[in-house]
Amino acid sequence: MATAHLPGENAQARTDAQPDLPWWRGAAIYQIYPRSFMDSNGDGVGDLPGITSRLDHVASLGVDAIWVSPFFTSPMNDFGYDVSDYCDVDPLFGTIEDFDAMVARAHELGLKVLIDQVYSHTSDEHEWFEESRASRDNPKSDWYVWADPKPDGSPPSNWQSVFGGPAWTWDARRQQYYLHNFLSSQPQVNGHNVAVQEALLSAMQFWLDRGVDGFRIDALNFLMHDPELRDNPPAPASDKPRTRPFDFQLRVHNQSHPDIPDFVARIRALTDRYDAVFTVAEVGGDEAEAEMKAFTAGADHLNSAYGFNFLYADKLTPGLVCGALAQWPDEDGIGWPSWAFENHDAPRALSRWCAPEHREAFARMKIALLASLRGNIILWQGEELGLTQVDIPFDQLHDPEAIANWPLTLSRDGARTPMPWQADCPSAGFGSREPWLPHGEENIARAVDLQDEDDASLLAFTRDILALRNRTPALHHGSVADCTADGALLDMTREADGTQIRCLFNLSPEPLTISASGKVLLAVNGATPDALPGYAALLLETDT
Repeated sequence: MATAHLPGENAQARTDAQPDLPWWRGAAIYQIYPRSFMDSNGDGVGDLPGITSRLDHVASLGVDAIWVSPFFTSPMNDFGYDVSDYCDVDPLFGTIEDFDAMVARAHELGLKVLIDQVYSHTSDEHEWFEESRASRDNPKSDWYVWADPKPDGSPPSNWQSVFGGPAWTWDARRQQYYLHNFLSSQPQVNGHNVAVQEALLSAMQFWLDRGVDGFRIDALNFLMHDPELRDNPPAPASDKPRTRPFDFQLRVHNQSHPDIPDFVARIRALTDRYDAVFTVAEVGGDEAEAEMKAFTAGADHLNSAYGFNFLYADKLTPGLVCGALAQWPDEDGIGWPSWAFENHDAPRALSRWCAPEHREAFARMKIALLASLRGNIILWQGEELGLTQVDIPFDQLHDPEAIANWPLTLSRDGARTPMPWQADCPSAGFGSREPWLPHGEENIARAVDLQDEDDASLLAFTRDILALRNRTPALHHGSVADCTADGALLDMTREADGTQIRCLFNLSPEPLTISASGKVLLAVNGATPDALPGYAALLLETDT
């Protein structure tokens, strides 16, 4: 019989691991996609009451916080990332009272609550845009990015949207184009406008007053554009396939404006008025590292930035890991990183990084590696179960990017499939007979109830490795004393309070011979101080 895991039982261990640090430094965060977590009313879509009903499971993992993807009022053209009301809950997901109940239950379990904020664009159904597009002289006429056509009627610049096609759409009411870096139904706000900034900060304060503990800020580097609307230059030749016009440009003018950090400082000034609020930026693109540093520099910007180093990597290599960690040295003025191997936009890591026959071993090594990284770590829902990417047929796709670029863009839907809670129940215990996406038979076999009863399961292992991280300062928040890539061998040393933890990982299926010494804290997949079988890991404690 499996060992019982009481909700919130790891909260004290987490506190003891870092008594003098803010709660978020070294935190493990669990990302929840509301549509796919738990359905409380049988309509096929997950919701806030469903999340509340399953928070015991999340707390049992030993994580510090949940990050809840958008649940705001929205026409759902981009599944909530097209917001039509920043300060309300979409009826699909429940009510504002349901949100309050979720926050209260999370806090009872010792979990902090982070929510998304989408500031670079709104839905075209937002009242701000409806007013802005009505005329060129209304009070919100410059709350979005409007521009006249070129003399030949073509768009004002050559900028391309992420989801394919020009980033400009003609609006007959204003006889102008408006900018949208994503869908045409997601018009770009004019982040340079101080009144827009005030409105966005007001929306943030609304949720702070409801008790949230932090924010993940979506697509922050798209918030401001080049007011001169200069054309983007072409991107240099690359061996990577280009499936969208967006890939053919260096996006130096439609995003990443140097004034964005000034607005970030305004966010920090607001959140500092609330106790221990955590902010993390999503930053992708060609200049991600520089922007992440700018957004997190010093004590007057965001607390952390969300690295993309691993999310779209085709392979997990020692060089990739050491290179990512080297970007964030333990030095004054350098921000604090956050890492994820998969999320709602990126394919499941097990499907990207190893052959099917190695997934069981690889999944354990992967979780041990994630827990050994310096920074915050983010688990995507179902990662603790070893869920894999589901192949969604074209006629069942919902993802607008995948539909537009079919079949060359891998569907994000394949990573957003519903959580399998009970293997023998209809829809795997998700709560509805016909969920909005299929589970995938392979993932139903990894359901929570099956793994919860098995001390040898990946779920049990995930709880154990997070507990080890929580009680070990060197792993939780220590520095990286060394990181070496030697073929398939990753040799990393974490250090804190006079203790070193040497972390050895074999990132290949072939065995490696090693020579190591120290107290064994963790041996994964048959690892010993003399040998690392395929996808094995070994953590050793040594004195400095």
